[in-house]
Amino acid sequence: MALPESQYIWYDGKMVAWKDATTHVLTHSLHYGNAVFEGVRAYKLDEGYGIFKLKEHTKRLFNSAKACLIDIPFSEDEINQAHIDVIAQNTFNNNVYIRPIVFLGYGKMGVSHIGCPVNVAVAAWEWGAYMGEEALENGIKVKISSWAKPGANTMMAKAKASANYFNSQMAGYEAHTAGCDEALLLDPQGFIAEGPGECFFIVRNGAIITPPNDTSLESITQATVIEIAKDLGYEVRRERLTRDHAYTADEAFFTGTAAEVTPIAYIDGRKIGSGKRGEVAKRLQDEYFAAVTGKVEKYKKFITIIK
Repeated sequence: MALPESQYIWYDGKMVAWKDATTHVLTHSLHYGNAVFEGVRAYKLDEGYGIFKLKEHTKRLFNSAKACLIDIPFSEDEINQAHIDVIAQNTFNNNVYIRPIVFLGYGKMGVSHIGCPVNVAVAAWEWGAYMGEEALENGIKVKISSWAKPGANTMMAKAKASANYFNSQMAGYEAHTAGCDEALLLDPQGFIAEGPGECFFIVRNGAIITPPNDTSLESITQATVIEIAKDLGYEVRRERLTRDHAYTADEAFFTGTAAEVTPIAYIDGRKIGSGKRGEVAKRLQDEYFAAVTGKVEKYKKFITIIK
């Protein structure tokens, strides 16, 4: 994805020009990978822009930082306000993706991060469908990766930490070079975990099934989709899934802040259902987009409006 620029980025408590939001090449996190971040969506509404589940994302950012021994020098309220200010002070015409990041800055080298300064930035840019609008209707091709999701005793699986995404990069690259759109990772025991940046669901005999999150990030979008599915009357179960379950599913789809609800048409060359978006995925997709754009009364409380 070519990164479209906006005008301003919130950086350590100040709004700075996009081009001036720079860091030193000896920034500690650049060398040793200890940083945490979030992905947040702001949708264009009739009355302005609406950030969906802002407080939940900021809470997870702080939890990730705590797990990774990073002390954020701002309060949750200040970070929430930074998101609002970034949307308010930039000019956008379409839906927006927001990236808050907390990282260890310049001033110390060596593996130990003790004593490193902490920097915080919140950037935003226009971003549509993560894998393209066509993928939302026709589905994507997925490859089960030879790379496994790191075990709970090897990486901080519950933290949305930058270092965790090296594994995702390798899995994604492997999938793309094999002619697929995205990867699917197994856990250390061989059960399905998640995508490089998405949660995985299948539909089987009318029930919606998604893996337990013991080796995966506690996903905000996954929780939203589960709640929507239950509201629509579907049975939803958290169960371990094998690749056999995935291959023989009636439907499959990914969810995530970036991916939203993206149907899966093929897994390892096996057609899933009709080979296009299924009925359940479409219904969840429609209701999810209605929810995040303020068209479902129950979910309006999760939207922060910026006029």
